[in-house]
Amino acid sequence: MRRREILLQLSTGVLAAPALLSARRASAIEPVDVELVLAVDVSRSVDPAEQELQFRGYAAAFRDPRLIDGIRNGPLGSIAVSFFTWSDWNIQELLVPWIRIDGTASAARLSDALDAAPRRTHLYTSISGAIDYAAGLFGRSYEGTRQVVDISGDGVNNSGRPVAQARAEALRRGIVLNGLVVLDRTPPPPQFAALQQPLDDYYMDEVIGGPGSFLMVAEGFQAFEGAVRRKIIREIASKPPAGPPAERATA
Repeated sequence: MRRREILLQLSTGVLAAPALLSARRASAIEPVDVELVLAVDVSRSVDPAEQELQFRGYAAAFRDPRLIDGIRNGPLGSIAVSFFTWSDWNIQELLVPWIRIDGTASAARLSDALDAAPRRTHLYTSISGAIDYAAGLFGRSYEGTRQVVDISGDGVNNSGRPVAQARAEALRRGIVLNGLVVLDRTPPPPQFAALQQPLDDYYMDEVIGGPGSFLMVAEGFQAFEGAVRRKIIREIASKPPAGPPAERATA
């Protein structure tokens, strides 16, 4: 916690460079502007084509010069990113362990790793399991002024413990939970639509939380790439703008 206080003071200009150097020497954990965990839904509701659009969307985002500029413009000029897929309460697969991104070359390594990563589909949707797994990834190699989990999905929690429990524990640790919802453009039959809360409302009420948290809504998987890019640029900002709690992206 002391290191995070130092980093927060640095980001506001309170500390001089020698204090940061002292903090570096005191620990092997490397300071970055943001620790960002990307958590991607691969439950059975996401077909192979839609899963491919998700992977390509994240890979394209880290090849975008606008995102690279956003990273470089941070107080430390670097972020740390990890990427895992999730489905059932006990199924999470870490496809890209923590990697430091500080420019075009390192961002390209992340994108290349996503291009080469295996595509697997599982059954259920455990948002609580994803939150618990993501929370356990922080503090291993890097420490940022903020710890952010970016959860993308297209369904409600139907496996594992209640989302409220996992969410509350993460928020107590100071972790920010953001959401990226993919809406099915084909509306469900009226008899089913009335039984379930709209997915974007569900994420707003039950999933996201923490200072500056927000939801990005992709109107169909074809809008996913643009939604991802906009979302990550907003997440890595050194002083996240006071944007709307929910944004929408269309193809």
